[in-house]
Amino acid sequence: MSAHTPEDRLKQLGIVLPTPAAPVANYVAAVISGSSLVVSGQLPLVDGKLYASGKLGDSVAVELAVEAARYSMINVIAQVKAAIGDLSRVRRVVRLGGFIACTPDFTQHASVMNGASDLSVAVFGDAGRHARSTVGVPSLPLDSAVEVEGLFEIA
Repeated sequence: MSAHTPEDRLKQLGIVLPTPAAPVANYVAAVISGSSLVVSGQLPLVDGKLYASGKLGDSVAVELAVEAARYSMINVIAQVKAAIGDLSRVRRVVRLGGFIACTPDFTQHASVMNGASDLSVAVFGDAGRHARSTVGVPSLPLDSAVEVEGLFEIA
């Protein structure tokens, strides 16, 4: 039997959504405007601790950063659930934005961000296919290696 709802798919993947992280500055975690839900950038926090810190192309391996992007996406999904209650209300993952802390010569940004994108499709099915930007940056909050934000169409 295949999983029909995003919550079913999360359970099938063995993912339990964490309590969403509270904003650490003057912003809110999510904003609903009409049928759009915007989720602020989420770090790869696992049990309140940063999963990967440092820079790609230096101290962080691509494989570790892929998992970090996946954890960031889990935290994005947790914010979505907190904002709308039922993940079945997500009609479409419209866009994901990925920020990768890296050295100037690092070029595998897309591979890292696939950690988030693959999870989006695994959880939301075809509605999880999205537009995306992935940008290399010199640093991120808490020295995180990755940060992911999202834009969703909701019912």
